Amino acid sequence: MTPRIDMIGLVVADMATSLAFYRRLGVGLPAVGDTQPHVEVTLAGGLRLAWDTVETVRSFDPGWTPATGSRVALAFDCGSPAGVDAVWAELTEAGFAGHLKPWDAFWGQRYAVVHDPDGNAVDLFAASNASGA
Repeated sequence: MTPRIDMIGLVVADMATSLAFYRRLGVGLPAVGDTQPHVEVTLAGGLRLAWDTVETVRSFDPGWTPATGSRVALAFDCGSPAGVDAVWAELTEAGFAGHLKPWDAFWGQRYAVVHDPDGNAVDLFAASNASGA
């Protein structure tokens, strides 16, 4: 069997805060997950996205520590350039950290980067010629 990517996992300091952030990005997450040590959801296409608390990870890897910086980013298509601006505004006005304000990237997209509550980069994008600009 050829391996295939099945899940992207995030380690979080505060499950409820992290899930609230991703709910704002349209990820369907049940409220009961806010109090769980592990939460996962199957996305369209079958890829799973999962969250584990630091305590959960340390239960099987006692020496685990967070790395500095972000080597992985999740990217969300916001549908239009105006959508990028609107999602950026919603998240930053809700108190989440903006990293790179929306700009028109040379590769033909409206692009922005926010950080989730644990410092993971979350890219917001849309084709520059998308409707709704």
